[in-house]
Amino acid sequence: MKEEYFQYRDNELFIENINLYKLAQQCGTPCYVYSRATLEKNWADINQAFSTQPHEVCYAVKANSNLTILNLFANLGAGFDIVSYGELERVIAAGGDARKIIFSGVGKQHHEIAQAIHRGIQCFNVETAQELSHIHTIAHHYNKKINIALRINPDIDANTHPYIATGLRENKFGISLDQVIPLAKTILNMPFLNLIGIAIHIGSQITSLAPFQAAIEQLLAIYQQLHAIGITVSHINVGGGIGVRYHDEQPFKIDDYATMINSKLRHHPVTLLLEPGRWLMADAGVLLTEIAYLKKTHHKNFAIVDAGMNDILRPALYQAWQDIKPVIRRISEPQLYDIVGPLCESADFLGKERWLMINEGDYLAVCDVGAYGFSMSSNYNSRCRAAEILVDKDEIHIIRRRECIEDLLAQEGILLNEWLEIRK
Repeated sequence: MKEEYFQYRDNELFIENINLYKLAQQCGTPCYVYSRATLEKNWADINQAFSTQPHEVCYAVKANSNLTILNLFANLGAGFDIVSYGELERVIAAGGDARKIIFSGVGKQHHEIAQAIHRGIQCFNVETAQELSHIHTIAHHYNKKINIALRINPDIDANTHPYIATGLRENKFGISLDQVIPLAKTILNMPFLNLIGIAIHIGSQITSLAPFQAAIEQLLAIYQQLHAIGITVSHINVGGGIGVRYHDEQPFKIDDYATMINSKLRHHPVTLLLEPGRWLMADAGVLLTEIAYLKKTHHKNFAIVDAGMNDILRPALYQAWQDIKPVIRRISEPQLYDIVGPLCESADFLGKERWLMINEGDYLAVCDVGAYGFSMSSNYNSRCRAAEILVDKDEIHIIRRRECIEDLLAQEGILLNEWLEIRK
């Protein structure tokens, strides 16, 4: 999180003007805490970086889909990149403009496509010939002409974790280069489809400009090939994937990214679409958790906390490194700890081999979890999901209440009673 909004004051950790120790005592743990100032600063920075180029920033909803967060972005003028019917309805419920929604994803179902058409979204990012035909059939049924873009797989190595690489030919995403022009020609004979764009998304947490540059050059080559057969698209979508600093990464600056893209597109009459998620949200959030026990063995020390892999999955799934800070900074001899959760999995850890000065009952802040933190959480081990809290200067707003046991049982309790009646 940006130092101006996340800092120690007299050895107590603050977000904006809120003391996190007092917040944890008031609201309980585990809980996600977001800084409004941080996400608005990130939004302003990316918008300013691309101010010389016609552009639209479409926030990637999968990064954090809380309704209040979506409403904040909608009020800032954001578009939205969605990948499901659920995300579509979340954006609409939060006050987002359907005309600024891009629908991505490889497995769009019939009802999802139909509802997106009904809502009047801006564009579908199409990933297969079969999907193209399917969307045309549904559009024909509703007698509506639908905007589409072709998502291209450029077979470019983004040098990121294999689970979040999406631009290689062995990945499930996008249309291979040799199929793009034949598909575009097919679209000319599909009266209910309007090809308005070409798109890429080569992966996530990319810290080098080189893969982006190579991908954009391929997009521009396709743009020229389309132009040669009489198709002029109105937008080029470069996707998301902009890397952030979690530990020792050295991500490029957003201004350098913008300079590179602007230099490639400035001679072409197109609107640039971007789909950032992590870059906008990651450093806007922390996860607060309480140390339940300190367990010391001959081999190592464990700090057992009340947050687990159901609350923050990234360390277990991606071996991701998240900075972990004590909410109260103590003056003592640091010791080496593994920070582990209460779940029945050896993968249930938040961080390993961290030098900390801590006691049982202390609170820890897992940093940079605004993206892919709560959105990937679950009820594994029948655990209730955490609360989400938004900090706005010196005010706190609970934007998702903590789940309770009644919430966990609600979907099954009535059905259980029906089952028991049948068995009588």
